[in-house]
Amino acid sequence: MKTLNLKKKLNLRIFAFLTLFAVAAMTISCEKPSDDFEPISTEDAELKAGKAVKKGDLSIAEIALADDGEFDELVAALLYVDDSLGTGLVDMFLNGTDQYTVFAPTDAAFEALYGALGVTAITDLDAGLVLNVLLYHVTDGRRAANSVVPKNSPRNIETLLEGASFKVDNAGMIWAVGNTANFVTDEEGNLMVNISASNGIIHVIDAVILPIEV
Repeated sequence: MKTLNLKKKLNLRIFAFLTLFAVAAMTISCEKPSDDFEPISTEDAELKAGKAVKKGDLSIAEIALADDGEFDELVAALLYVDDSLGTGLVDMFLNGTDQYTVFAPTDAAFEALYGALGVTAITDLDAGLVLNVLLYHVTDGRRAANSVVPKNSPRNIETLLEGASFKVDNAGMIWAVGNTANFVTDEEGNLMVNISASNGIIHVIDAVILPIEV
């Protein structure tokens, strides 16, 4: 009888332990995962750590086309490699359902690159080189600012250009193979990040980052 009672007590203790373990596991799994992003600007609500960025109505390409005067050169570069190499990048960013994060250089960024290289337009450059540069500005998945900019050590961003990556430091500077870039702020001083598309997220940057040293 004592042995039986002992077994009952032991079973009850095991059951209680398992119940507590299950409750703890459920609690942990239900908690919102934290990240290590430290907001650069308290004025931009989208930069708050852990805040999800809902999908937008327009695709990445539609946003680029609709934003008159901001991404004309980026669109021209996409059209150039599509026409020259048949890559289908425009269709991928226009109609594709896969999610991408694009670090989008402004027109001013492209103009600065043209000046540095001594050319007047994107079509003056080799189409294969332009393709590699474009792929270097894109990473898989929806990556909001809080999963791009680290709190401490630089974060490595793998790109669609095979074997090529860049780093982002805790000040929000992008360290590419060939140069650096920063996130762009608007006239009110707010960072132009987390522009949500139906198929990804756009972060606006002030330089065309290069996967090679020039």
